[in-house]
Amino acid sequence: MAAESQNLTLVQAVRDGLHAEMERDEDVLVMGEDVGVNGGVFRATEGLYDEFGEDRVIDTPLAESGIVGTAVGMAAYGLRPVAEMQFLGFIYPAFDQIISHAARLRTRSRGQYTCPLVVRAPYGGGIRAPEHHSESSEAFFVHQPGLNVVIPSTPYDTKGLLTAAIRSNDPVVFLEPKLIYRSFREDVPEEPYTVELGEAAVRREGSDISVFTWGAMTRPTLEAAENLAGDVDVEVVDLRTLSPLDDETIVESFKKTGRAAVVHEAPKTGGLGAEIAATIQEEALLYQEAPVERITGFDTPFPLYSLEDYYLPEPARIEDGIRDAVEF
Repeated sequence: MAAESQNLTLVQAVRDGLHAEMERDEDVLVMGEDVGVNGGVFRATEGLYDEFGEDRVIDTPLAESGIVGTAVGMAAYGLRPVAEMQFLGFIYPAFDQIISHAARLRTRSRGQYTCPLVVRAPYGGGIRAPEHHSESSEAFFVHQPGLNVVIPSTPYDTKGLLTAAIRSNDPVVFLEPKLIYRSFREDVPEEPYTVELGEAAVRREGSDISVFTWGAMTRPTLEAAENLAGDVDVEVVDLRTLSPLDDETIVESFKKTGRAAVVHEAPKTGGLGAEIAATIQEEALLYQEAPVERITGFDTPFPLYSLEDYYLPEPARIEDGIRDAVEF
């Protein structure tokens, strides 16, 4: 008999993944601002409070450092908390707790304690949100050893990656691209399943250039690749997990094509594009036919409203960057 599936949006897949793990393991709990009675600012936790109660779906004060600090203590003593930050731009008061405590607990205690904690946060631009709501600062967390950083781009991957994150014994920063929370649907199995952390997905096979991306930028990158079909054969690799980074898939794809571009909405300087370019230089220099092109946001604060359309990489700008790399 075929497994039952449901047609879900990305944010529904978040809720489904949380529900499935809370049902499977009573040590899993959800906490954050308005996650309980109101079901979260994007309704990612809707209905969980009614089903699991206030002891496992905890409405917290508006204090990000307190939310994560409390969750670190819970994780150290055997629970599996999933702490929600309402937006990635609000996470910075909790930065000390994530970097100084969650990421270091295993090494600091010489393995006596682990920190099975997930910190969820909607991130990225494109929805005309106010200041501090649209940051794409994933590189901050990738730089810290001891943290896993995960960014899904499809509903199927969202549930599978979130399940794997919750079951992990190490802390995971799980970033959800809110631009595509409700933009499309996909069949998602009803039963629990995992998508392994640290494995990229080749979304489109190609032979002329490898384009590496993640999150909300995966769809415009695929659109650009289709627009170029016939002129340029583009391979699109969705990294899915930024830490650990799937170096093997990156290098193997690049060896096949000899050219590369990276698409991300974060600012260019210090972004993951630079790390990917350096990895290619170290591991596959003799295959390289052109400089690695970075198609990114700009080195400015995230702009408001109509300027978002200019700031975010969109298919036409991605196509131009791909052509620059191919025609070098």
